[in-house]
Amino acid sequence: MEELKAIFASNLIKLRAEAGLTQAELGEKIHYSDKSISKWERAEAIPDAYVLTLLAEVFGVSVSALLTGEEEWRYIEKPEEKPVEYSRPTVISCTIAGIWTLCLVEFVLMWILGHVYWIILLAAVPITLVTLLVFNSVWYAGRRNMYIIGALVLSIALILALELRAWQILLLIPPAEIVVYLACHIRRREKQE
Repeated sequence: MEELKAIFASNLIKLRAEAGLTQAELGEKIHYSDKSISKWERAEAIPDAYVLTLLAEVFGVSVSALLTGEEEWRYIEKPEEKPVEYSRPTVISCTIAGIWTLCLVEFVLMWILGHVYWIILLAAVPITLVTLLVFNSVWYAGRRNMYIIGALVLSIALILALELRAWQILLLIPPAEIVVYLACHIRRREKQE
């Protein structure tokens, strides 16, 4: 029994070191304290069969490899974990639908209270465009940002013109769109000597 404890302790130390885990980190993975891991590594005890299977799974070896000499080890092939990916268009669509639903709920609630504020529905347009700008920047490297920013500037100008009843604001749209176009075409150049 003492020889089995020593073999297990040696194997556990080697596998834990190869995995780059501390005793505490290994303990977290199998839901045991680092004191238990330390006790096993000092060959003072051997864990029960359930814990042995957990350890074998963590290190990708068989249970018998934990209890036998190194020359008899066989690593078990772990299936490769594939990262979970979500459908980007679906995420974007759900987010936009949520924005419009919230604006519509607020509009209806205000209407029930006797106040009709069309600006609430109009505000959904720039909020949607800002959301699209974020998604486009994160997921699509900002390839269409110029168009989204242009639409954002246009929507804000139209909302201000409608809300303030100042149609002169519409005169600002062409120069603002030119600024957006030029800003989106700024490129960094290498200094030439």
